Amino acid sequence: MQDAKEEVRARLNIEDVIGEYVQLKRAGRNFKGLSPFSSEKTPSFVVSPDKHIWHDFSSGKGGDVFSFVMEVEGLDFRAALEQLARKAGVDLSMYDTKGSGEIAKKKKRLLEANELAAKYYQQSLLKNQHAMEYIFKTRGFSKQIVQDFRLGYAPDDGEVLTRILLNKGFNKKDLSDAGLANRYGSDLFRGRMTVPLMDPSGQVIGFTGRILVDDPKAPKYLNTPQTLLYDKSRHVFGLSQAKEAIRKQDASVIVEGNLDVVSSHQAGVKNVVASAGTAMTEYHLKALSRLSHNVRLSFDGDKAGLAATERAIPIAARTDVELSIIRLPEGAKDPDELIQQDAGAWKKATESAEPVVDWVLEEFSKRENLKTAAGKRRFTTESLRIVRMLQDTVEQEHYVKQIAKLTDSSFEAVKAKLSGETNDETVRRAVKIEATEHDVRYAYQDDVLAALWMFSAQRYQLANYTSDMFVGEHRQYLANLLQKSNAELTAKELQPVATYVKIVELRAETRYDGWSDEDASQEIAKLLRQTEVEHKKKAKQELIERLREAESAGDETLAGQLREQLSTLIKETA
Repeated sequence: MQDAKEEVRARLNIEDVIGEYVQLKRAGRNFKGLSPFSSEKTPSFVVSPDKHIWHDFSSGKGGDVFSFVMEVEGLDFRAALEQLARKAGVDLSMYDTKGSGEIAKKKKRLLEANELAAKYYQQSLLKNQHAMEYIFKTRGFSKQIVQDFRLGYAPDDGEVLTRILLNKGFNKKDLSDAGLANRYGSDLFRGRMTVPLMDPSGQVIGFTGRILVDDPKAPKYLNTPQTLLYDKSRHVFGLSQAKEAIRKQDASVIVEGNLDVVSSHQAGVKNVVASAGTAMTEYHLKALSRLSHNVRLSFDGDKAGLAATERAIPIAARTDVELSIIRLPEGAKDPDELIQQDAGAWKKATESAEPVVDWVLEEFSKRENLKTAAGKRRFTTESLRIVRMLQDTVEQEHYVKQIAKLTDSSFEAVKAKLSGETNDETVRRAVKIEATEHDVRYAYQDDVLAALWMFSAQRYQLANYTSDMFVGEHRQYLANLLQKSNAELTAKELQPVATYVKIVELRAETRYDGWSDEDASQEIAKLLRQTEVEHKKKAKQELIERLREAESAGDETLAGQLREQLSTLIKETA
């Protein structure tokens, strides 16, 4: 795929692609605009056509044209490559191996079949008065929403779509593989409102069909089965329509039903998507985390909804997602019902989410009589099972105190129960979410590397520092190279961090153009001291957390060693 990537890159101007999302203005050799990732008033988003990169100084993000599309569209690399290849007119199947090339061709054919089906269902809707009344009057959807979500209608005649697609050159296996035909070879969807399932770029990959009149003998909803295009464990419904709102509001809302999403968009709350029922997976959260790490759940408050929420907690921890819960007002069983009652109440509910663990603990407390020993035992057992899923020891301690308060128990007793029922491996290790390469909190480290890159004579200042003080593999790698040489570095040496180096170069040109050696030297010294101080603060916090764990586990030998290390570090930073 490297050859395909380079071909796509060569055919597209990065400023043209980004210019479709950001209003850019020429600034010397570069272009500048307002960041699409933060609410800034002064442009700090820079595109360099010469280097074929972009860099957002406000968020610390940057990269090539592929990383931009991945960020702004919420796509993985393959999807971004496919989208840009279509724009560039590059046939990716030419670059695939024989097996993967056949799969790519098959996917393309199935996408064509689903697209034709979506257009047919849209046309059928306009010809059926009963379906029109259901969608526009009963459901209350506007013409714009119907267009945005491409709602349609599958007629009762179970052969029409099949005949149309066969006449278009598709065969019955194509229709079966696309999820459009049933086992008898006729239309899968009939007599139903159709809601297209789309991938993040808006391509139709399947459908949900909703019967117009509830019938106990027929399922209310019918979904496309698993196909080469559609995998319910990975699909996030409404992502293509919601991604811009998610990015702007820095939060996504996950509901259970696809029509809850449509109703929410109708009500003006557009950062809403749905998973397949309540079955949350790591793929769902990873897709959303590309747009925002804040995810809010609006599941039913029944046992199934509570169980789904519990399952989502460890998944959120693994994907670096901040999970919270939306509590619906009394009398509304789901978002769609609340929106019908009061659209403003739904908007208010989505903006006042509470931490997921607080909500789960409250739900647990409702089940038990916390005045009895048995009730306290069951409550603490269930609650601590959730607390163990958390990866931050400070957060764990917060909830241990909360559990102790709710059960009128001592902190020590609850802490002992937490430690006693945790295996040794979990006690010893504190799993931490590492800062990302683009974490804006460490932008000053990019600044010092940019200064050292531009003012090579000042690289001697790195001699007394270690590269591990820098956050992220790219920064550490470049710092290590700069520390070893004040000469021009070779392309081979820089190849592992080539894109990051281009960002550093752009940062240097933007920030340090016209600076004297003396000014640069002072700036480098200041930023290196800040880097060292922050590194020692982090090391101190890690030692404190390890010491707490050692003390909880009763490992006095390790605790003594850690106290000694902590004492030495405190003296160094005093």
